Amino acid sequence: MARHCSRSGCANDAVLTLSYQYARSLVWLDDLTPEREPHSYDLCDQHARRLRPPSGWRLEDRRHRTYAEGATRLAG
Repeated sequence: MARHCSRSGCANDAVLTLSYQYARSLVWLDDLTPEREPHSYDLCDQHARRLRPPSGWRLEDRRHRTYAEGATRLAG
C-alpha cells in the first residue's frame, strides 16, 4: 500500500523521505524508506521539488545511492 505525502491536505503518493539534523542545520532527501519513520517526513514529487531548506541550512540529496551489502560506507 502506498504511503501519502506528509504535507497537510496532500493526498499524493510519497516518493521520498525527508529527514534532518537540527544541530548541524542539515536536511537530507533519501529514497522512500521501506516503513514510515517517526522523525522523518514522506513527500510527494510536487512538494519535494518545491522544498527549500531554511536560510543557513544545507540540503543534501542522497536519493538513488547504492550501498554494498554489509558495508558501512557508501559504495557507489
